[in-house]
Amino acid sequence: MASVIKPGWSKPSTILFASETPANERAFAFALAQATEFGADLILFHAYDTLVVASSETSGIRYYDYAAAARSEMENLGPLARRVRDAGIRCEVLVRPGLPADQILAFLREREVDRVVMGTHSPGPIGKLLVGSVAEAVLRTARVPVYIVGPEVVDGEYRRFATRTILCAVSLQEASHLVAEFAAELAEQHGARLILQHVIRPQERHEFLAGRTIDEVEADLLRLVPARLHGRISVQPIVVPGDPTEELLYQSRAQLADLIVLGAQGASAFAAITRHGVVYKVLAHAQCSVITLSPAILAQAGVHAADHAAEVFMAGVF
Repeated sequence: MASVIKPGWSKPSTILFASETPANERAFAFALAQATEFGADLILFHAYDTLVVASSETSGIRYYDYAAAARSEMENLGPLARRVRDAGIRCEVLVRPGLPADQILAFLREREVDRVVMGTHSPGPIGKLLVGSVAEAVLRTARVPVYIVGPEVVDGEYRRFATRTILCAVSLQEASHLVAEFAAELAEQHGARLILQHVIRPQERHEFLAGRTIDEVEADLLRLVPARLHGRISVQPIVVPGDPTEELLYQSRAQLADLIVLGAQGASAFAAITRHGVVYKVLAHAQCSVITLSPAILAQAGVHAADHAAEVFMAGVF
């Protein structure tokens, strides 16, 4: 499998913060901290689909004032831009009319960006977080890593936004080689320890193990880390039976993870959040940020979901 991981994905030089109005302050703090850590340029990007309606003083005809709308949105981002520049970081402010997800993805095709940072809202009264949302569309389609700050993420300021422990959800499927490689490069960049976790569903335990021991499966997980990084990072494999989502959330808390790394295989399966809830639960309840590689990235590496696997969800391969 060809590696498509770019050096900038673990050490970004340009970060895009996808902002709402008002901005998600916690997500912005993480974006600014990353730009400061890496000396990266920070793009404050906002797309708006509500146009300012004005009326002509002479004719009284109502019309959409695109220029006024753009000015208003730029002014809303002004305080964030000043904070970025006060921190000594180069900052660019961009606003565009249109559907936010469409405009973010279009911009990513136009410009060289290493990472997208965005926040998500708290679940609504019926518990939906990502269905039909901007975050879900970007997570599923972006060709760069997407760093998500969910509603339960603990404020990173108290630990100076340090990344000391990275939890990577993997399986022994092909896609996990790319996901584990990306997580390992992040661990090297941050000087963090890496935990590779594979969860075996109880009903699949006997078939999956097929005479092997847990120790042997954990040894297989260690082989997911590129040879060039052996000895340069601390790697701990964990293989446990249970529900993939619940075990991932449990280990993220037990191991005091600062970041969860996930891969997604199969756009149709990844989008089926309301039926299976894997991505929803992780993003809705994780106390640390989550960074994802989309099906589009995995497809670039030659990983394609088989037709029969469209409804198969494993930790790290959704």
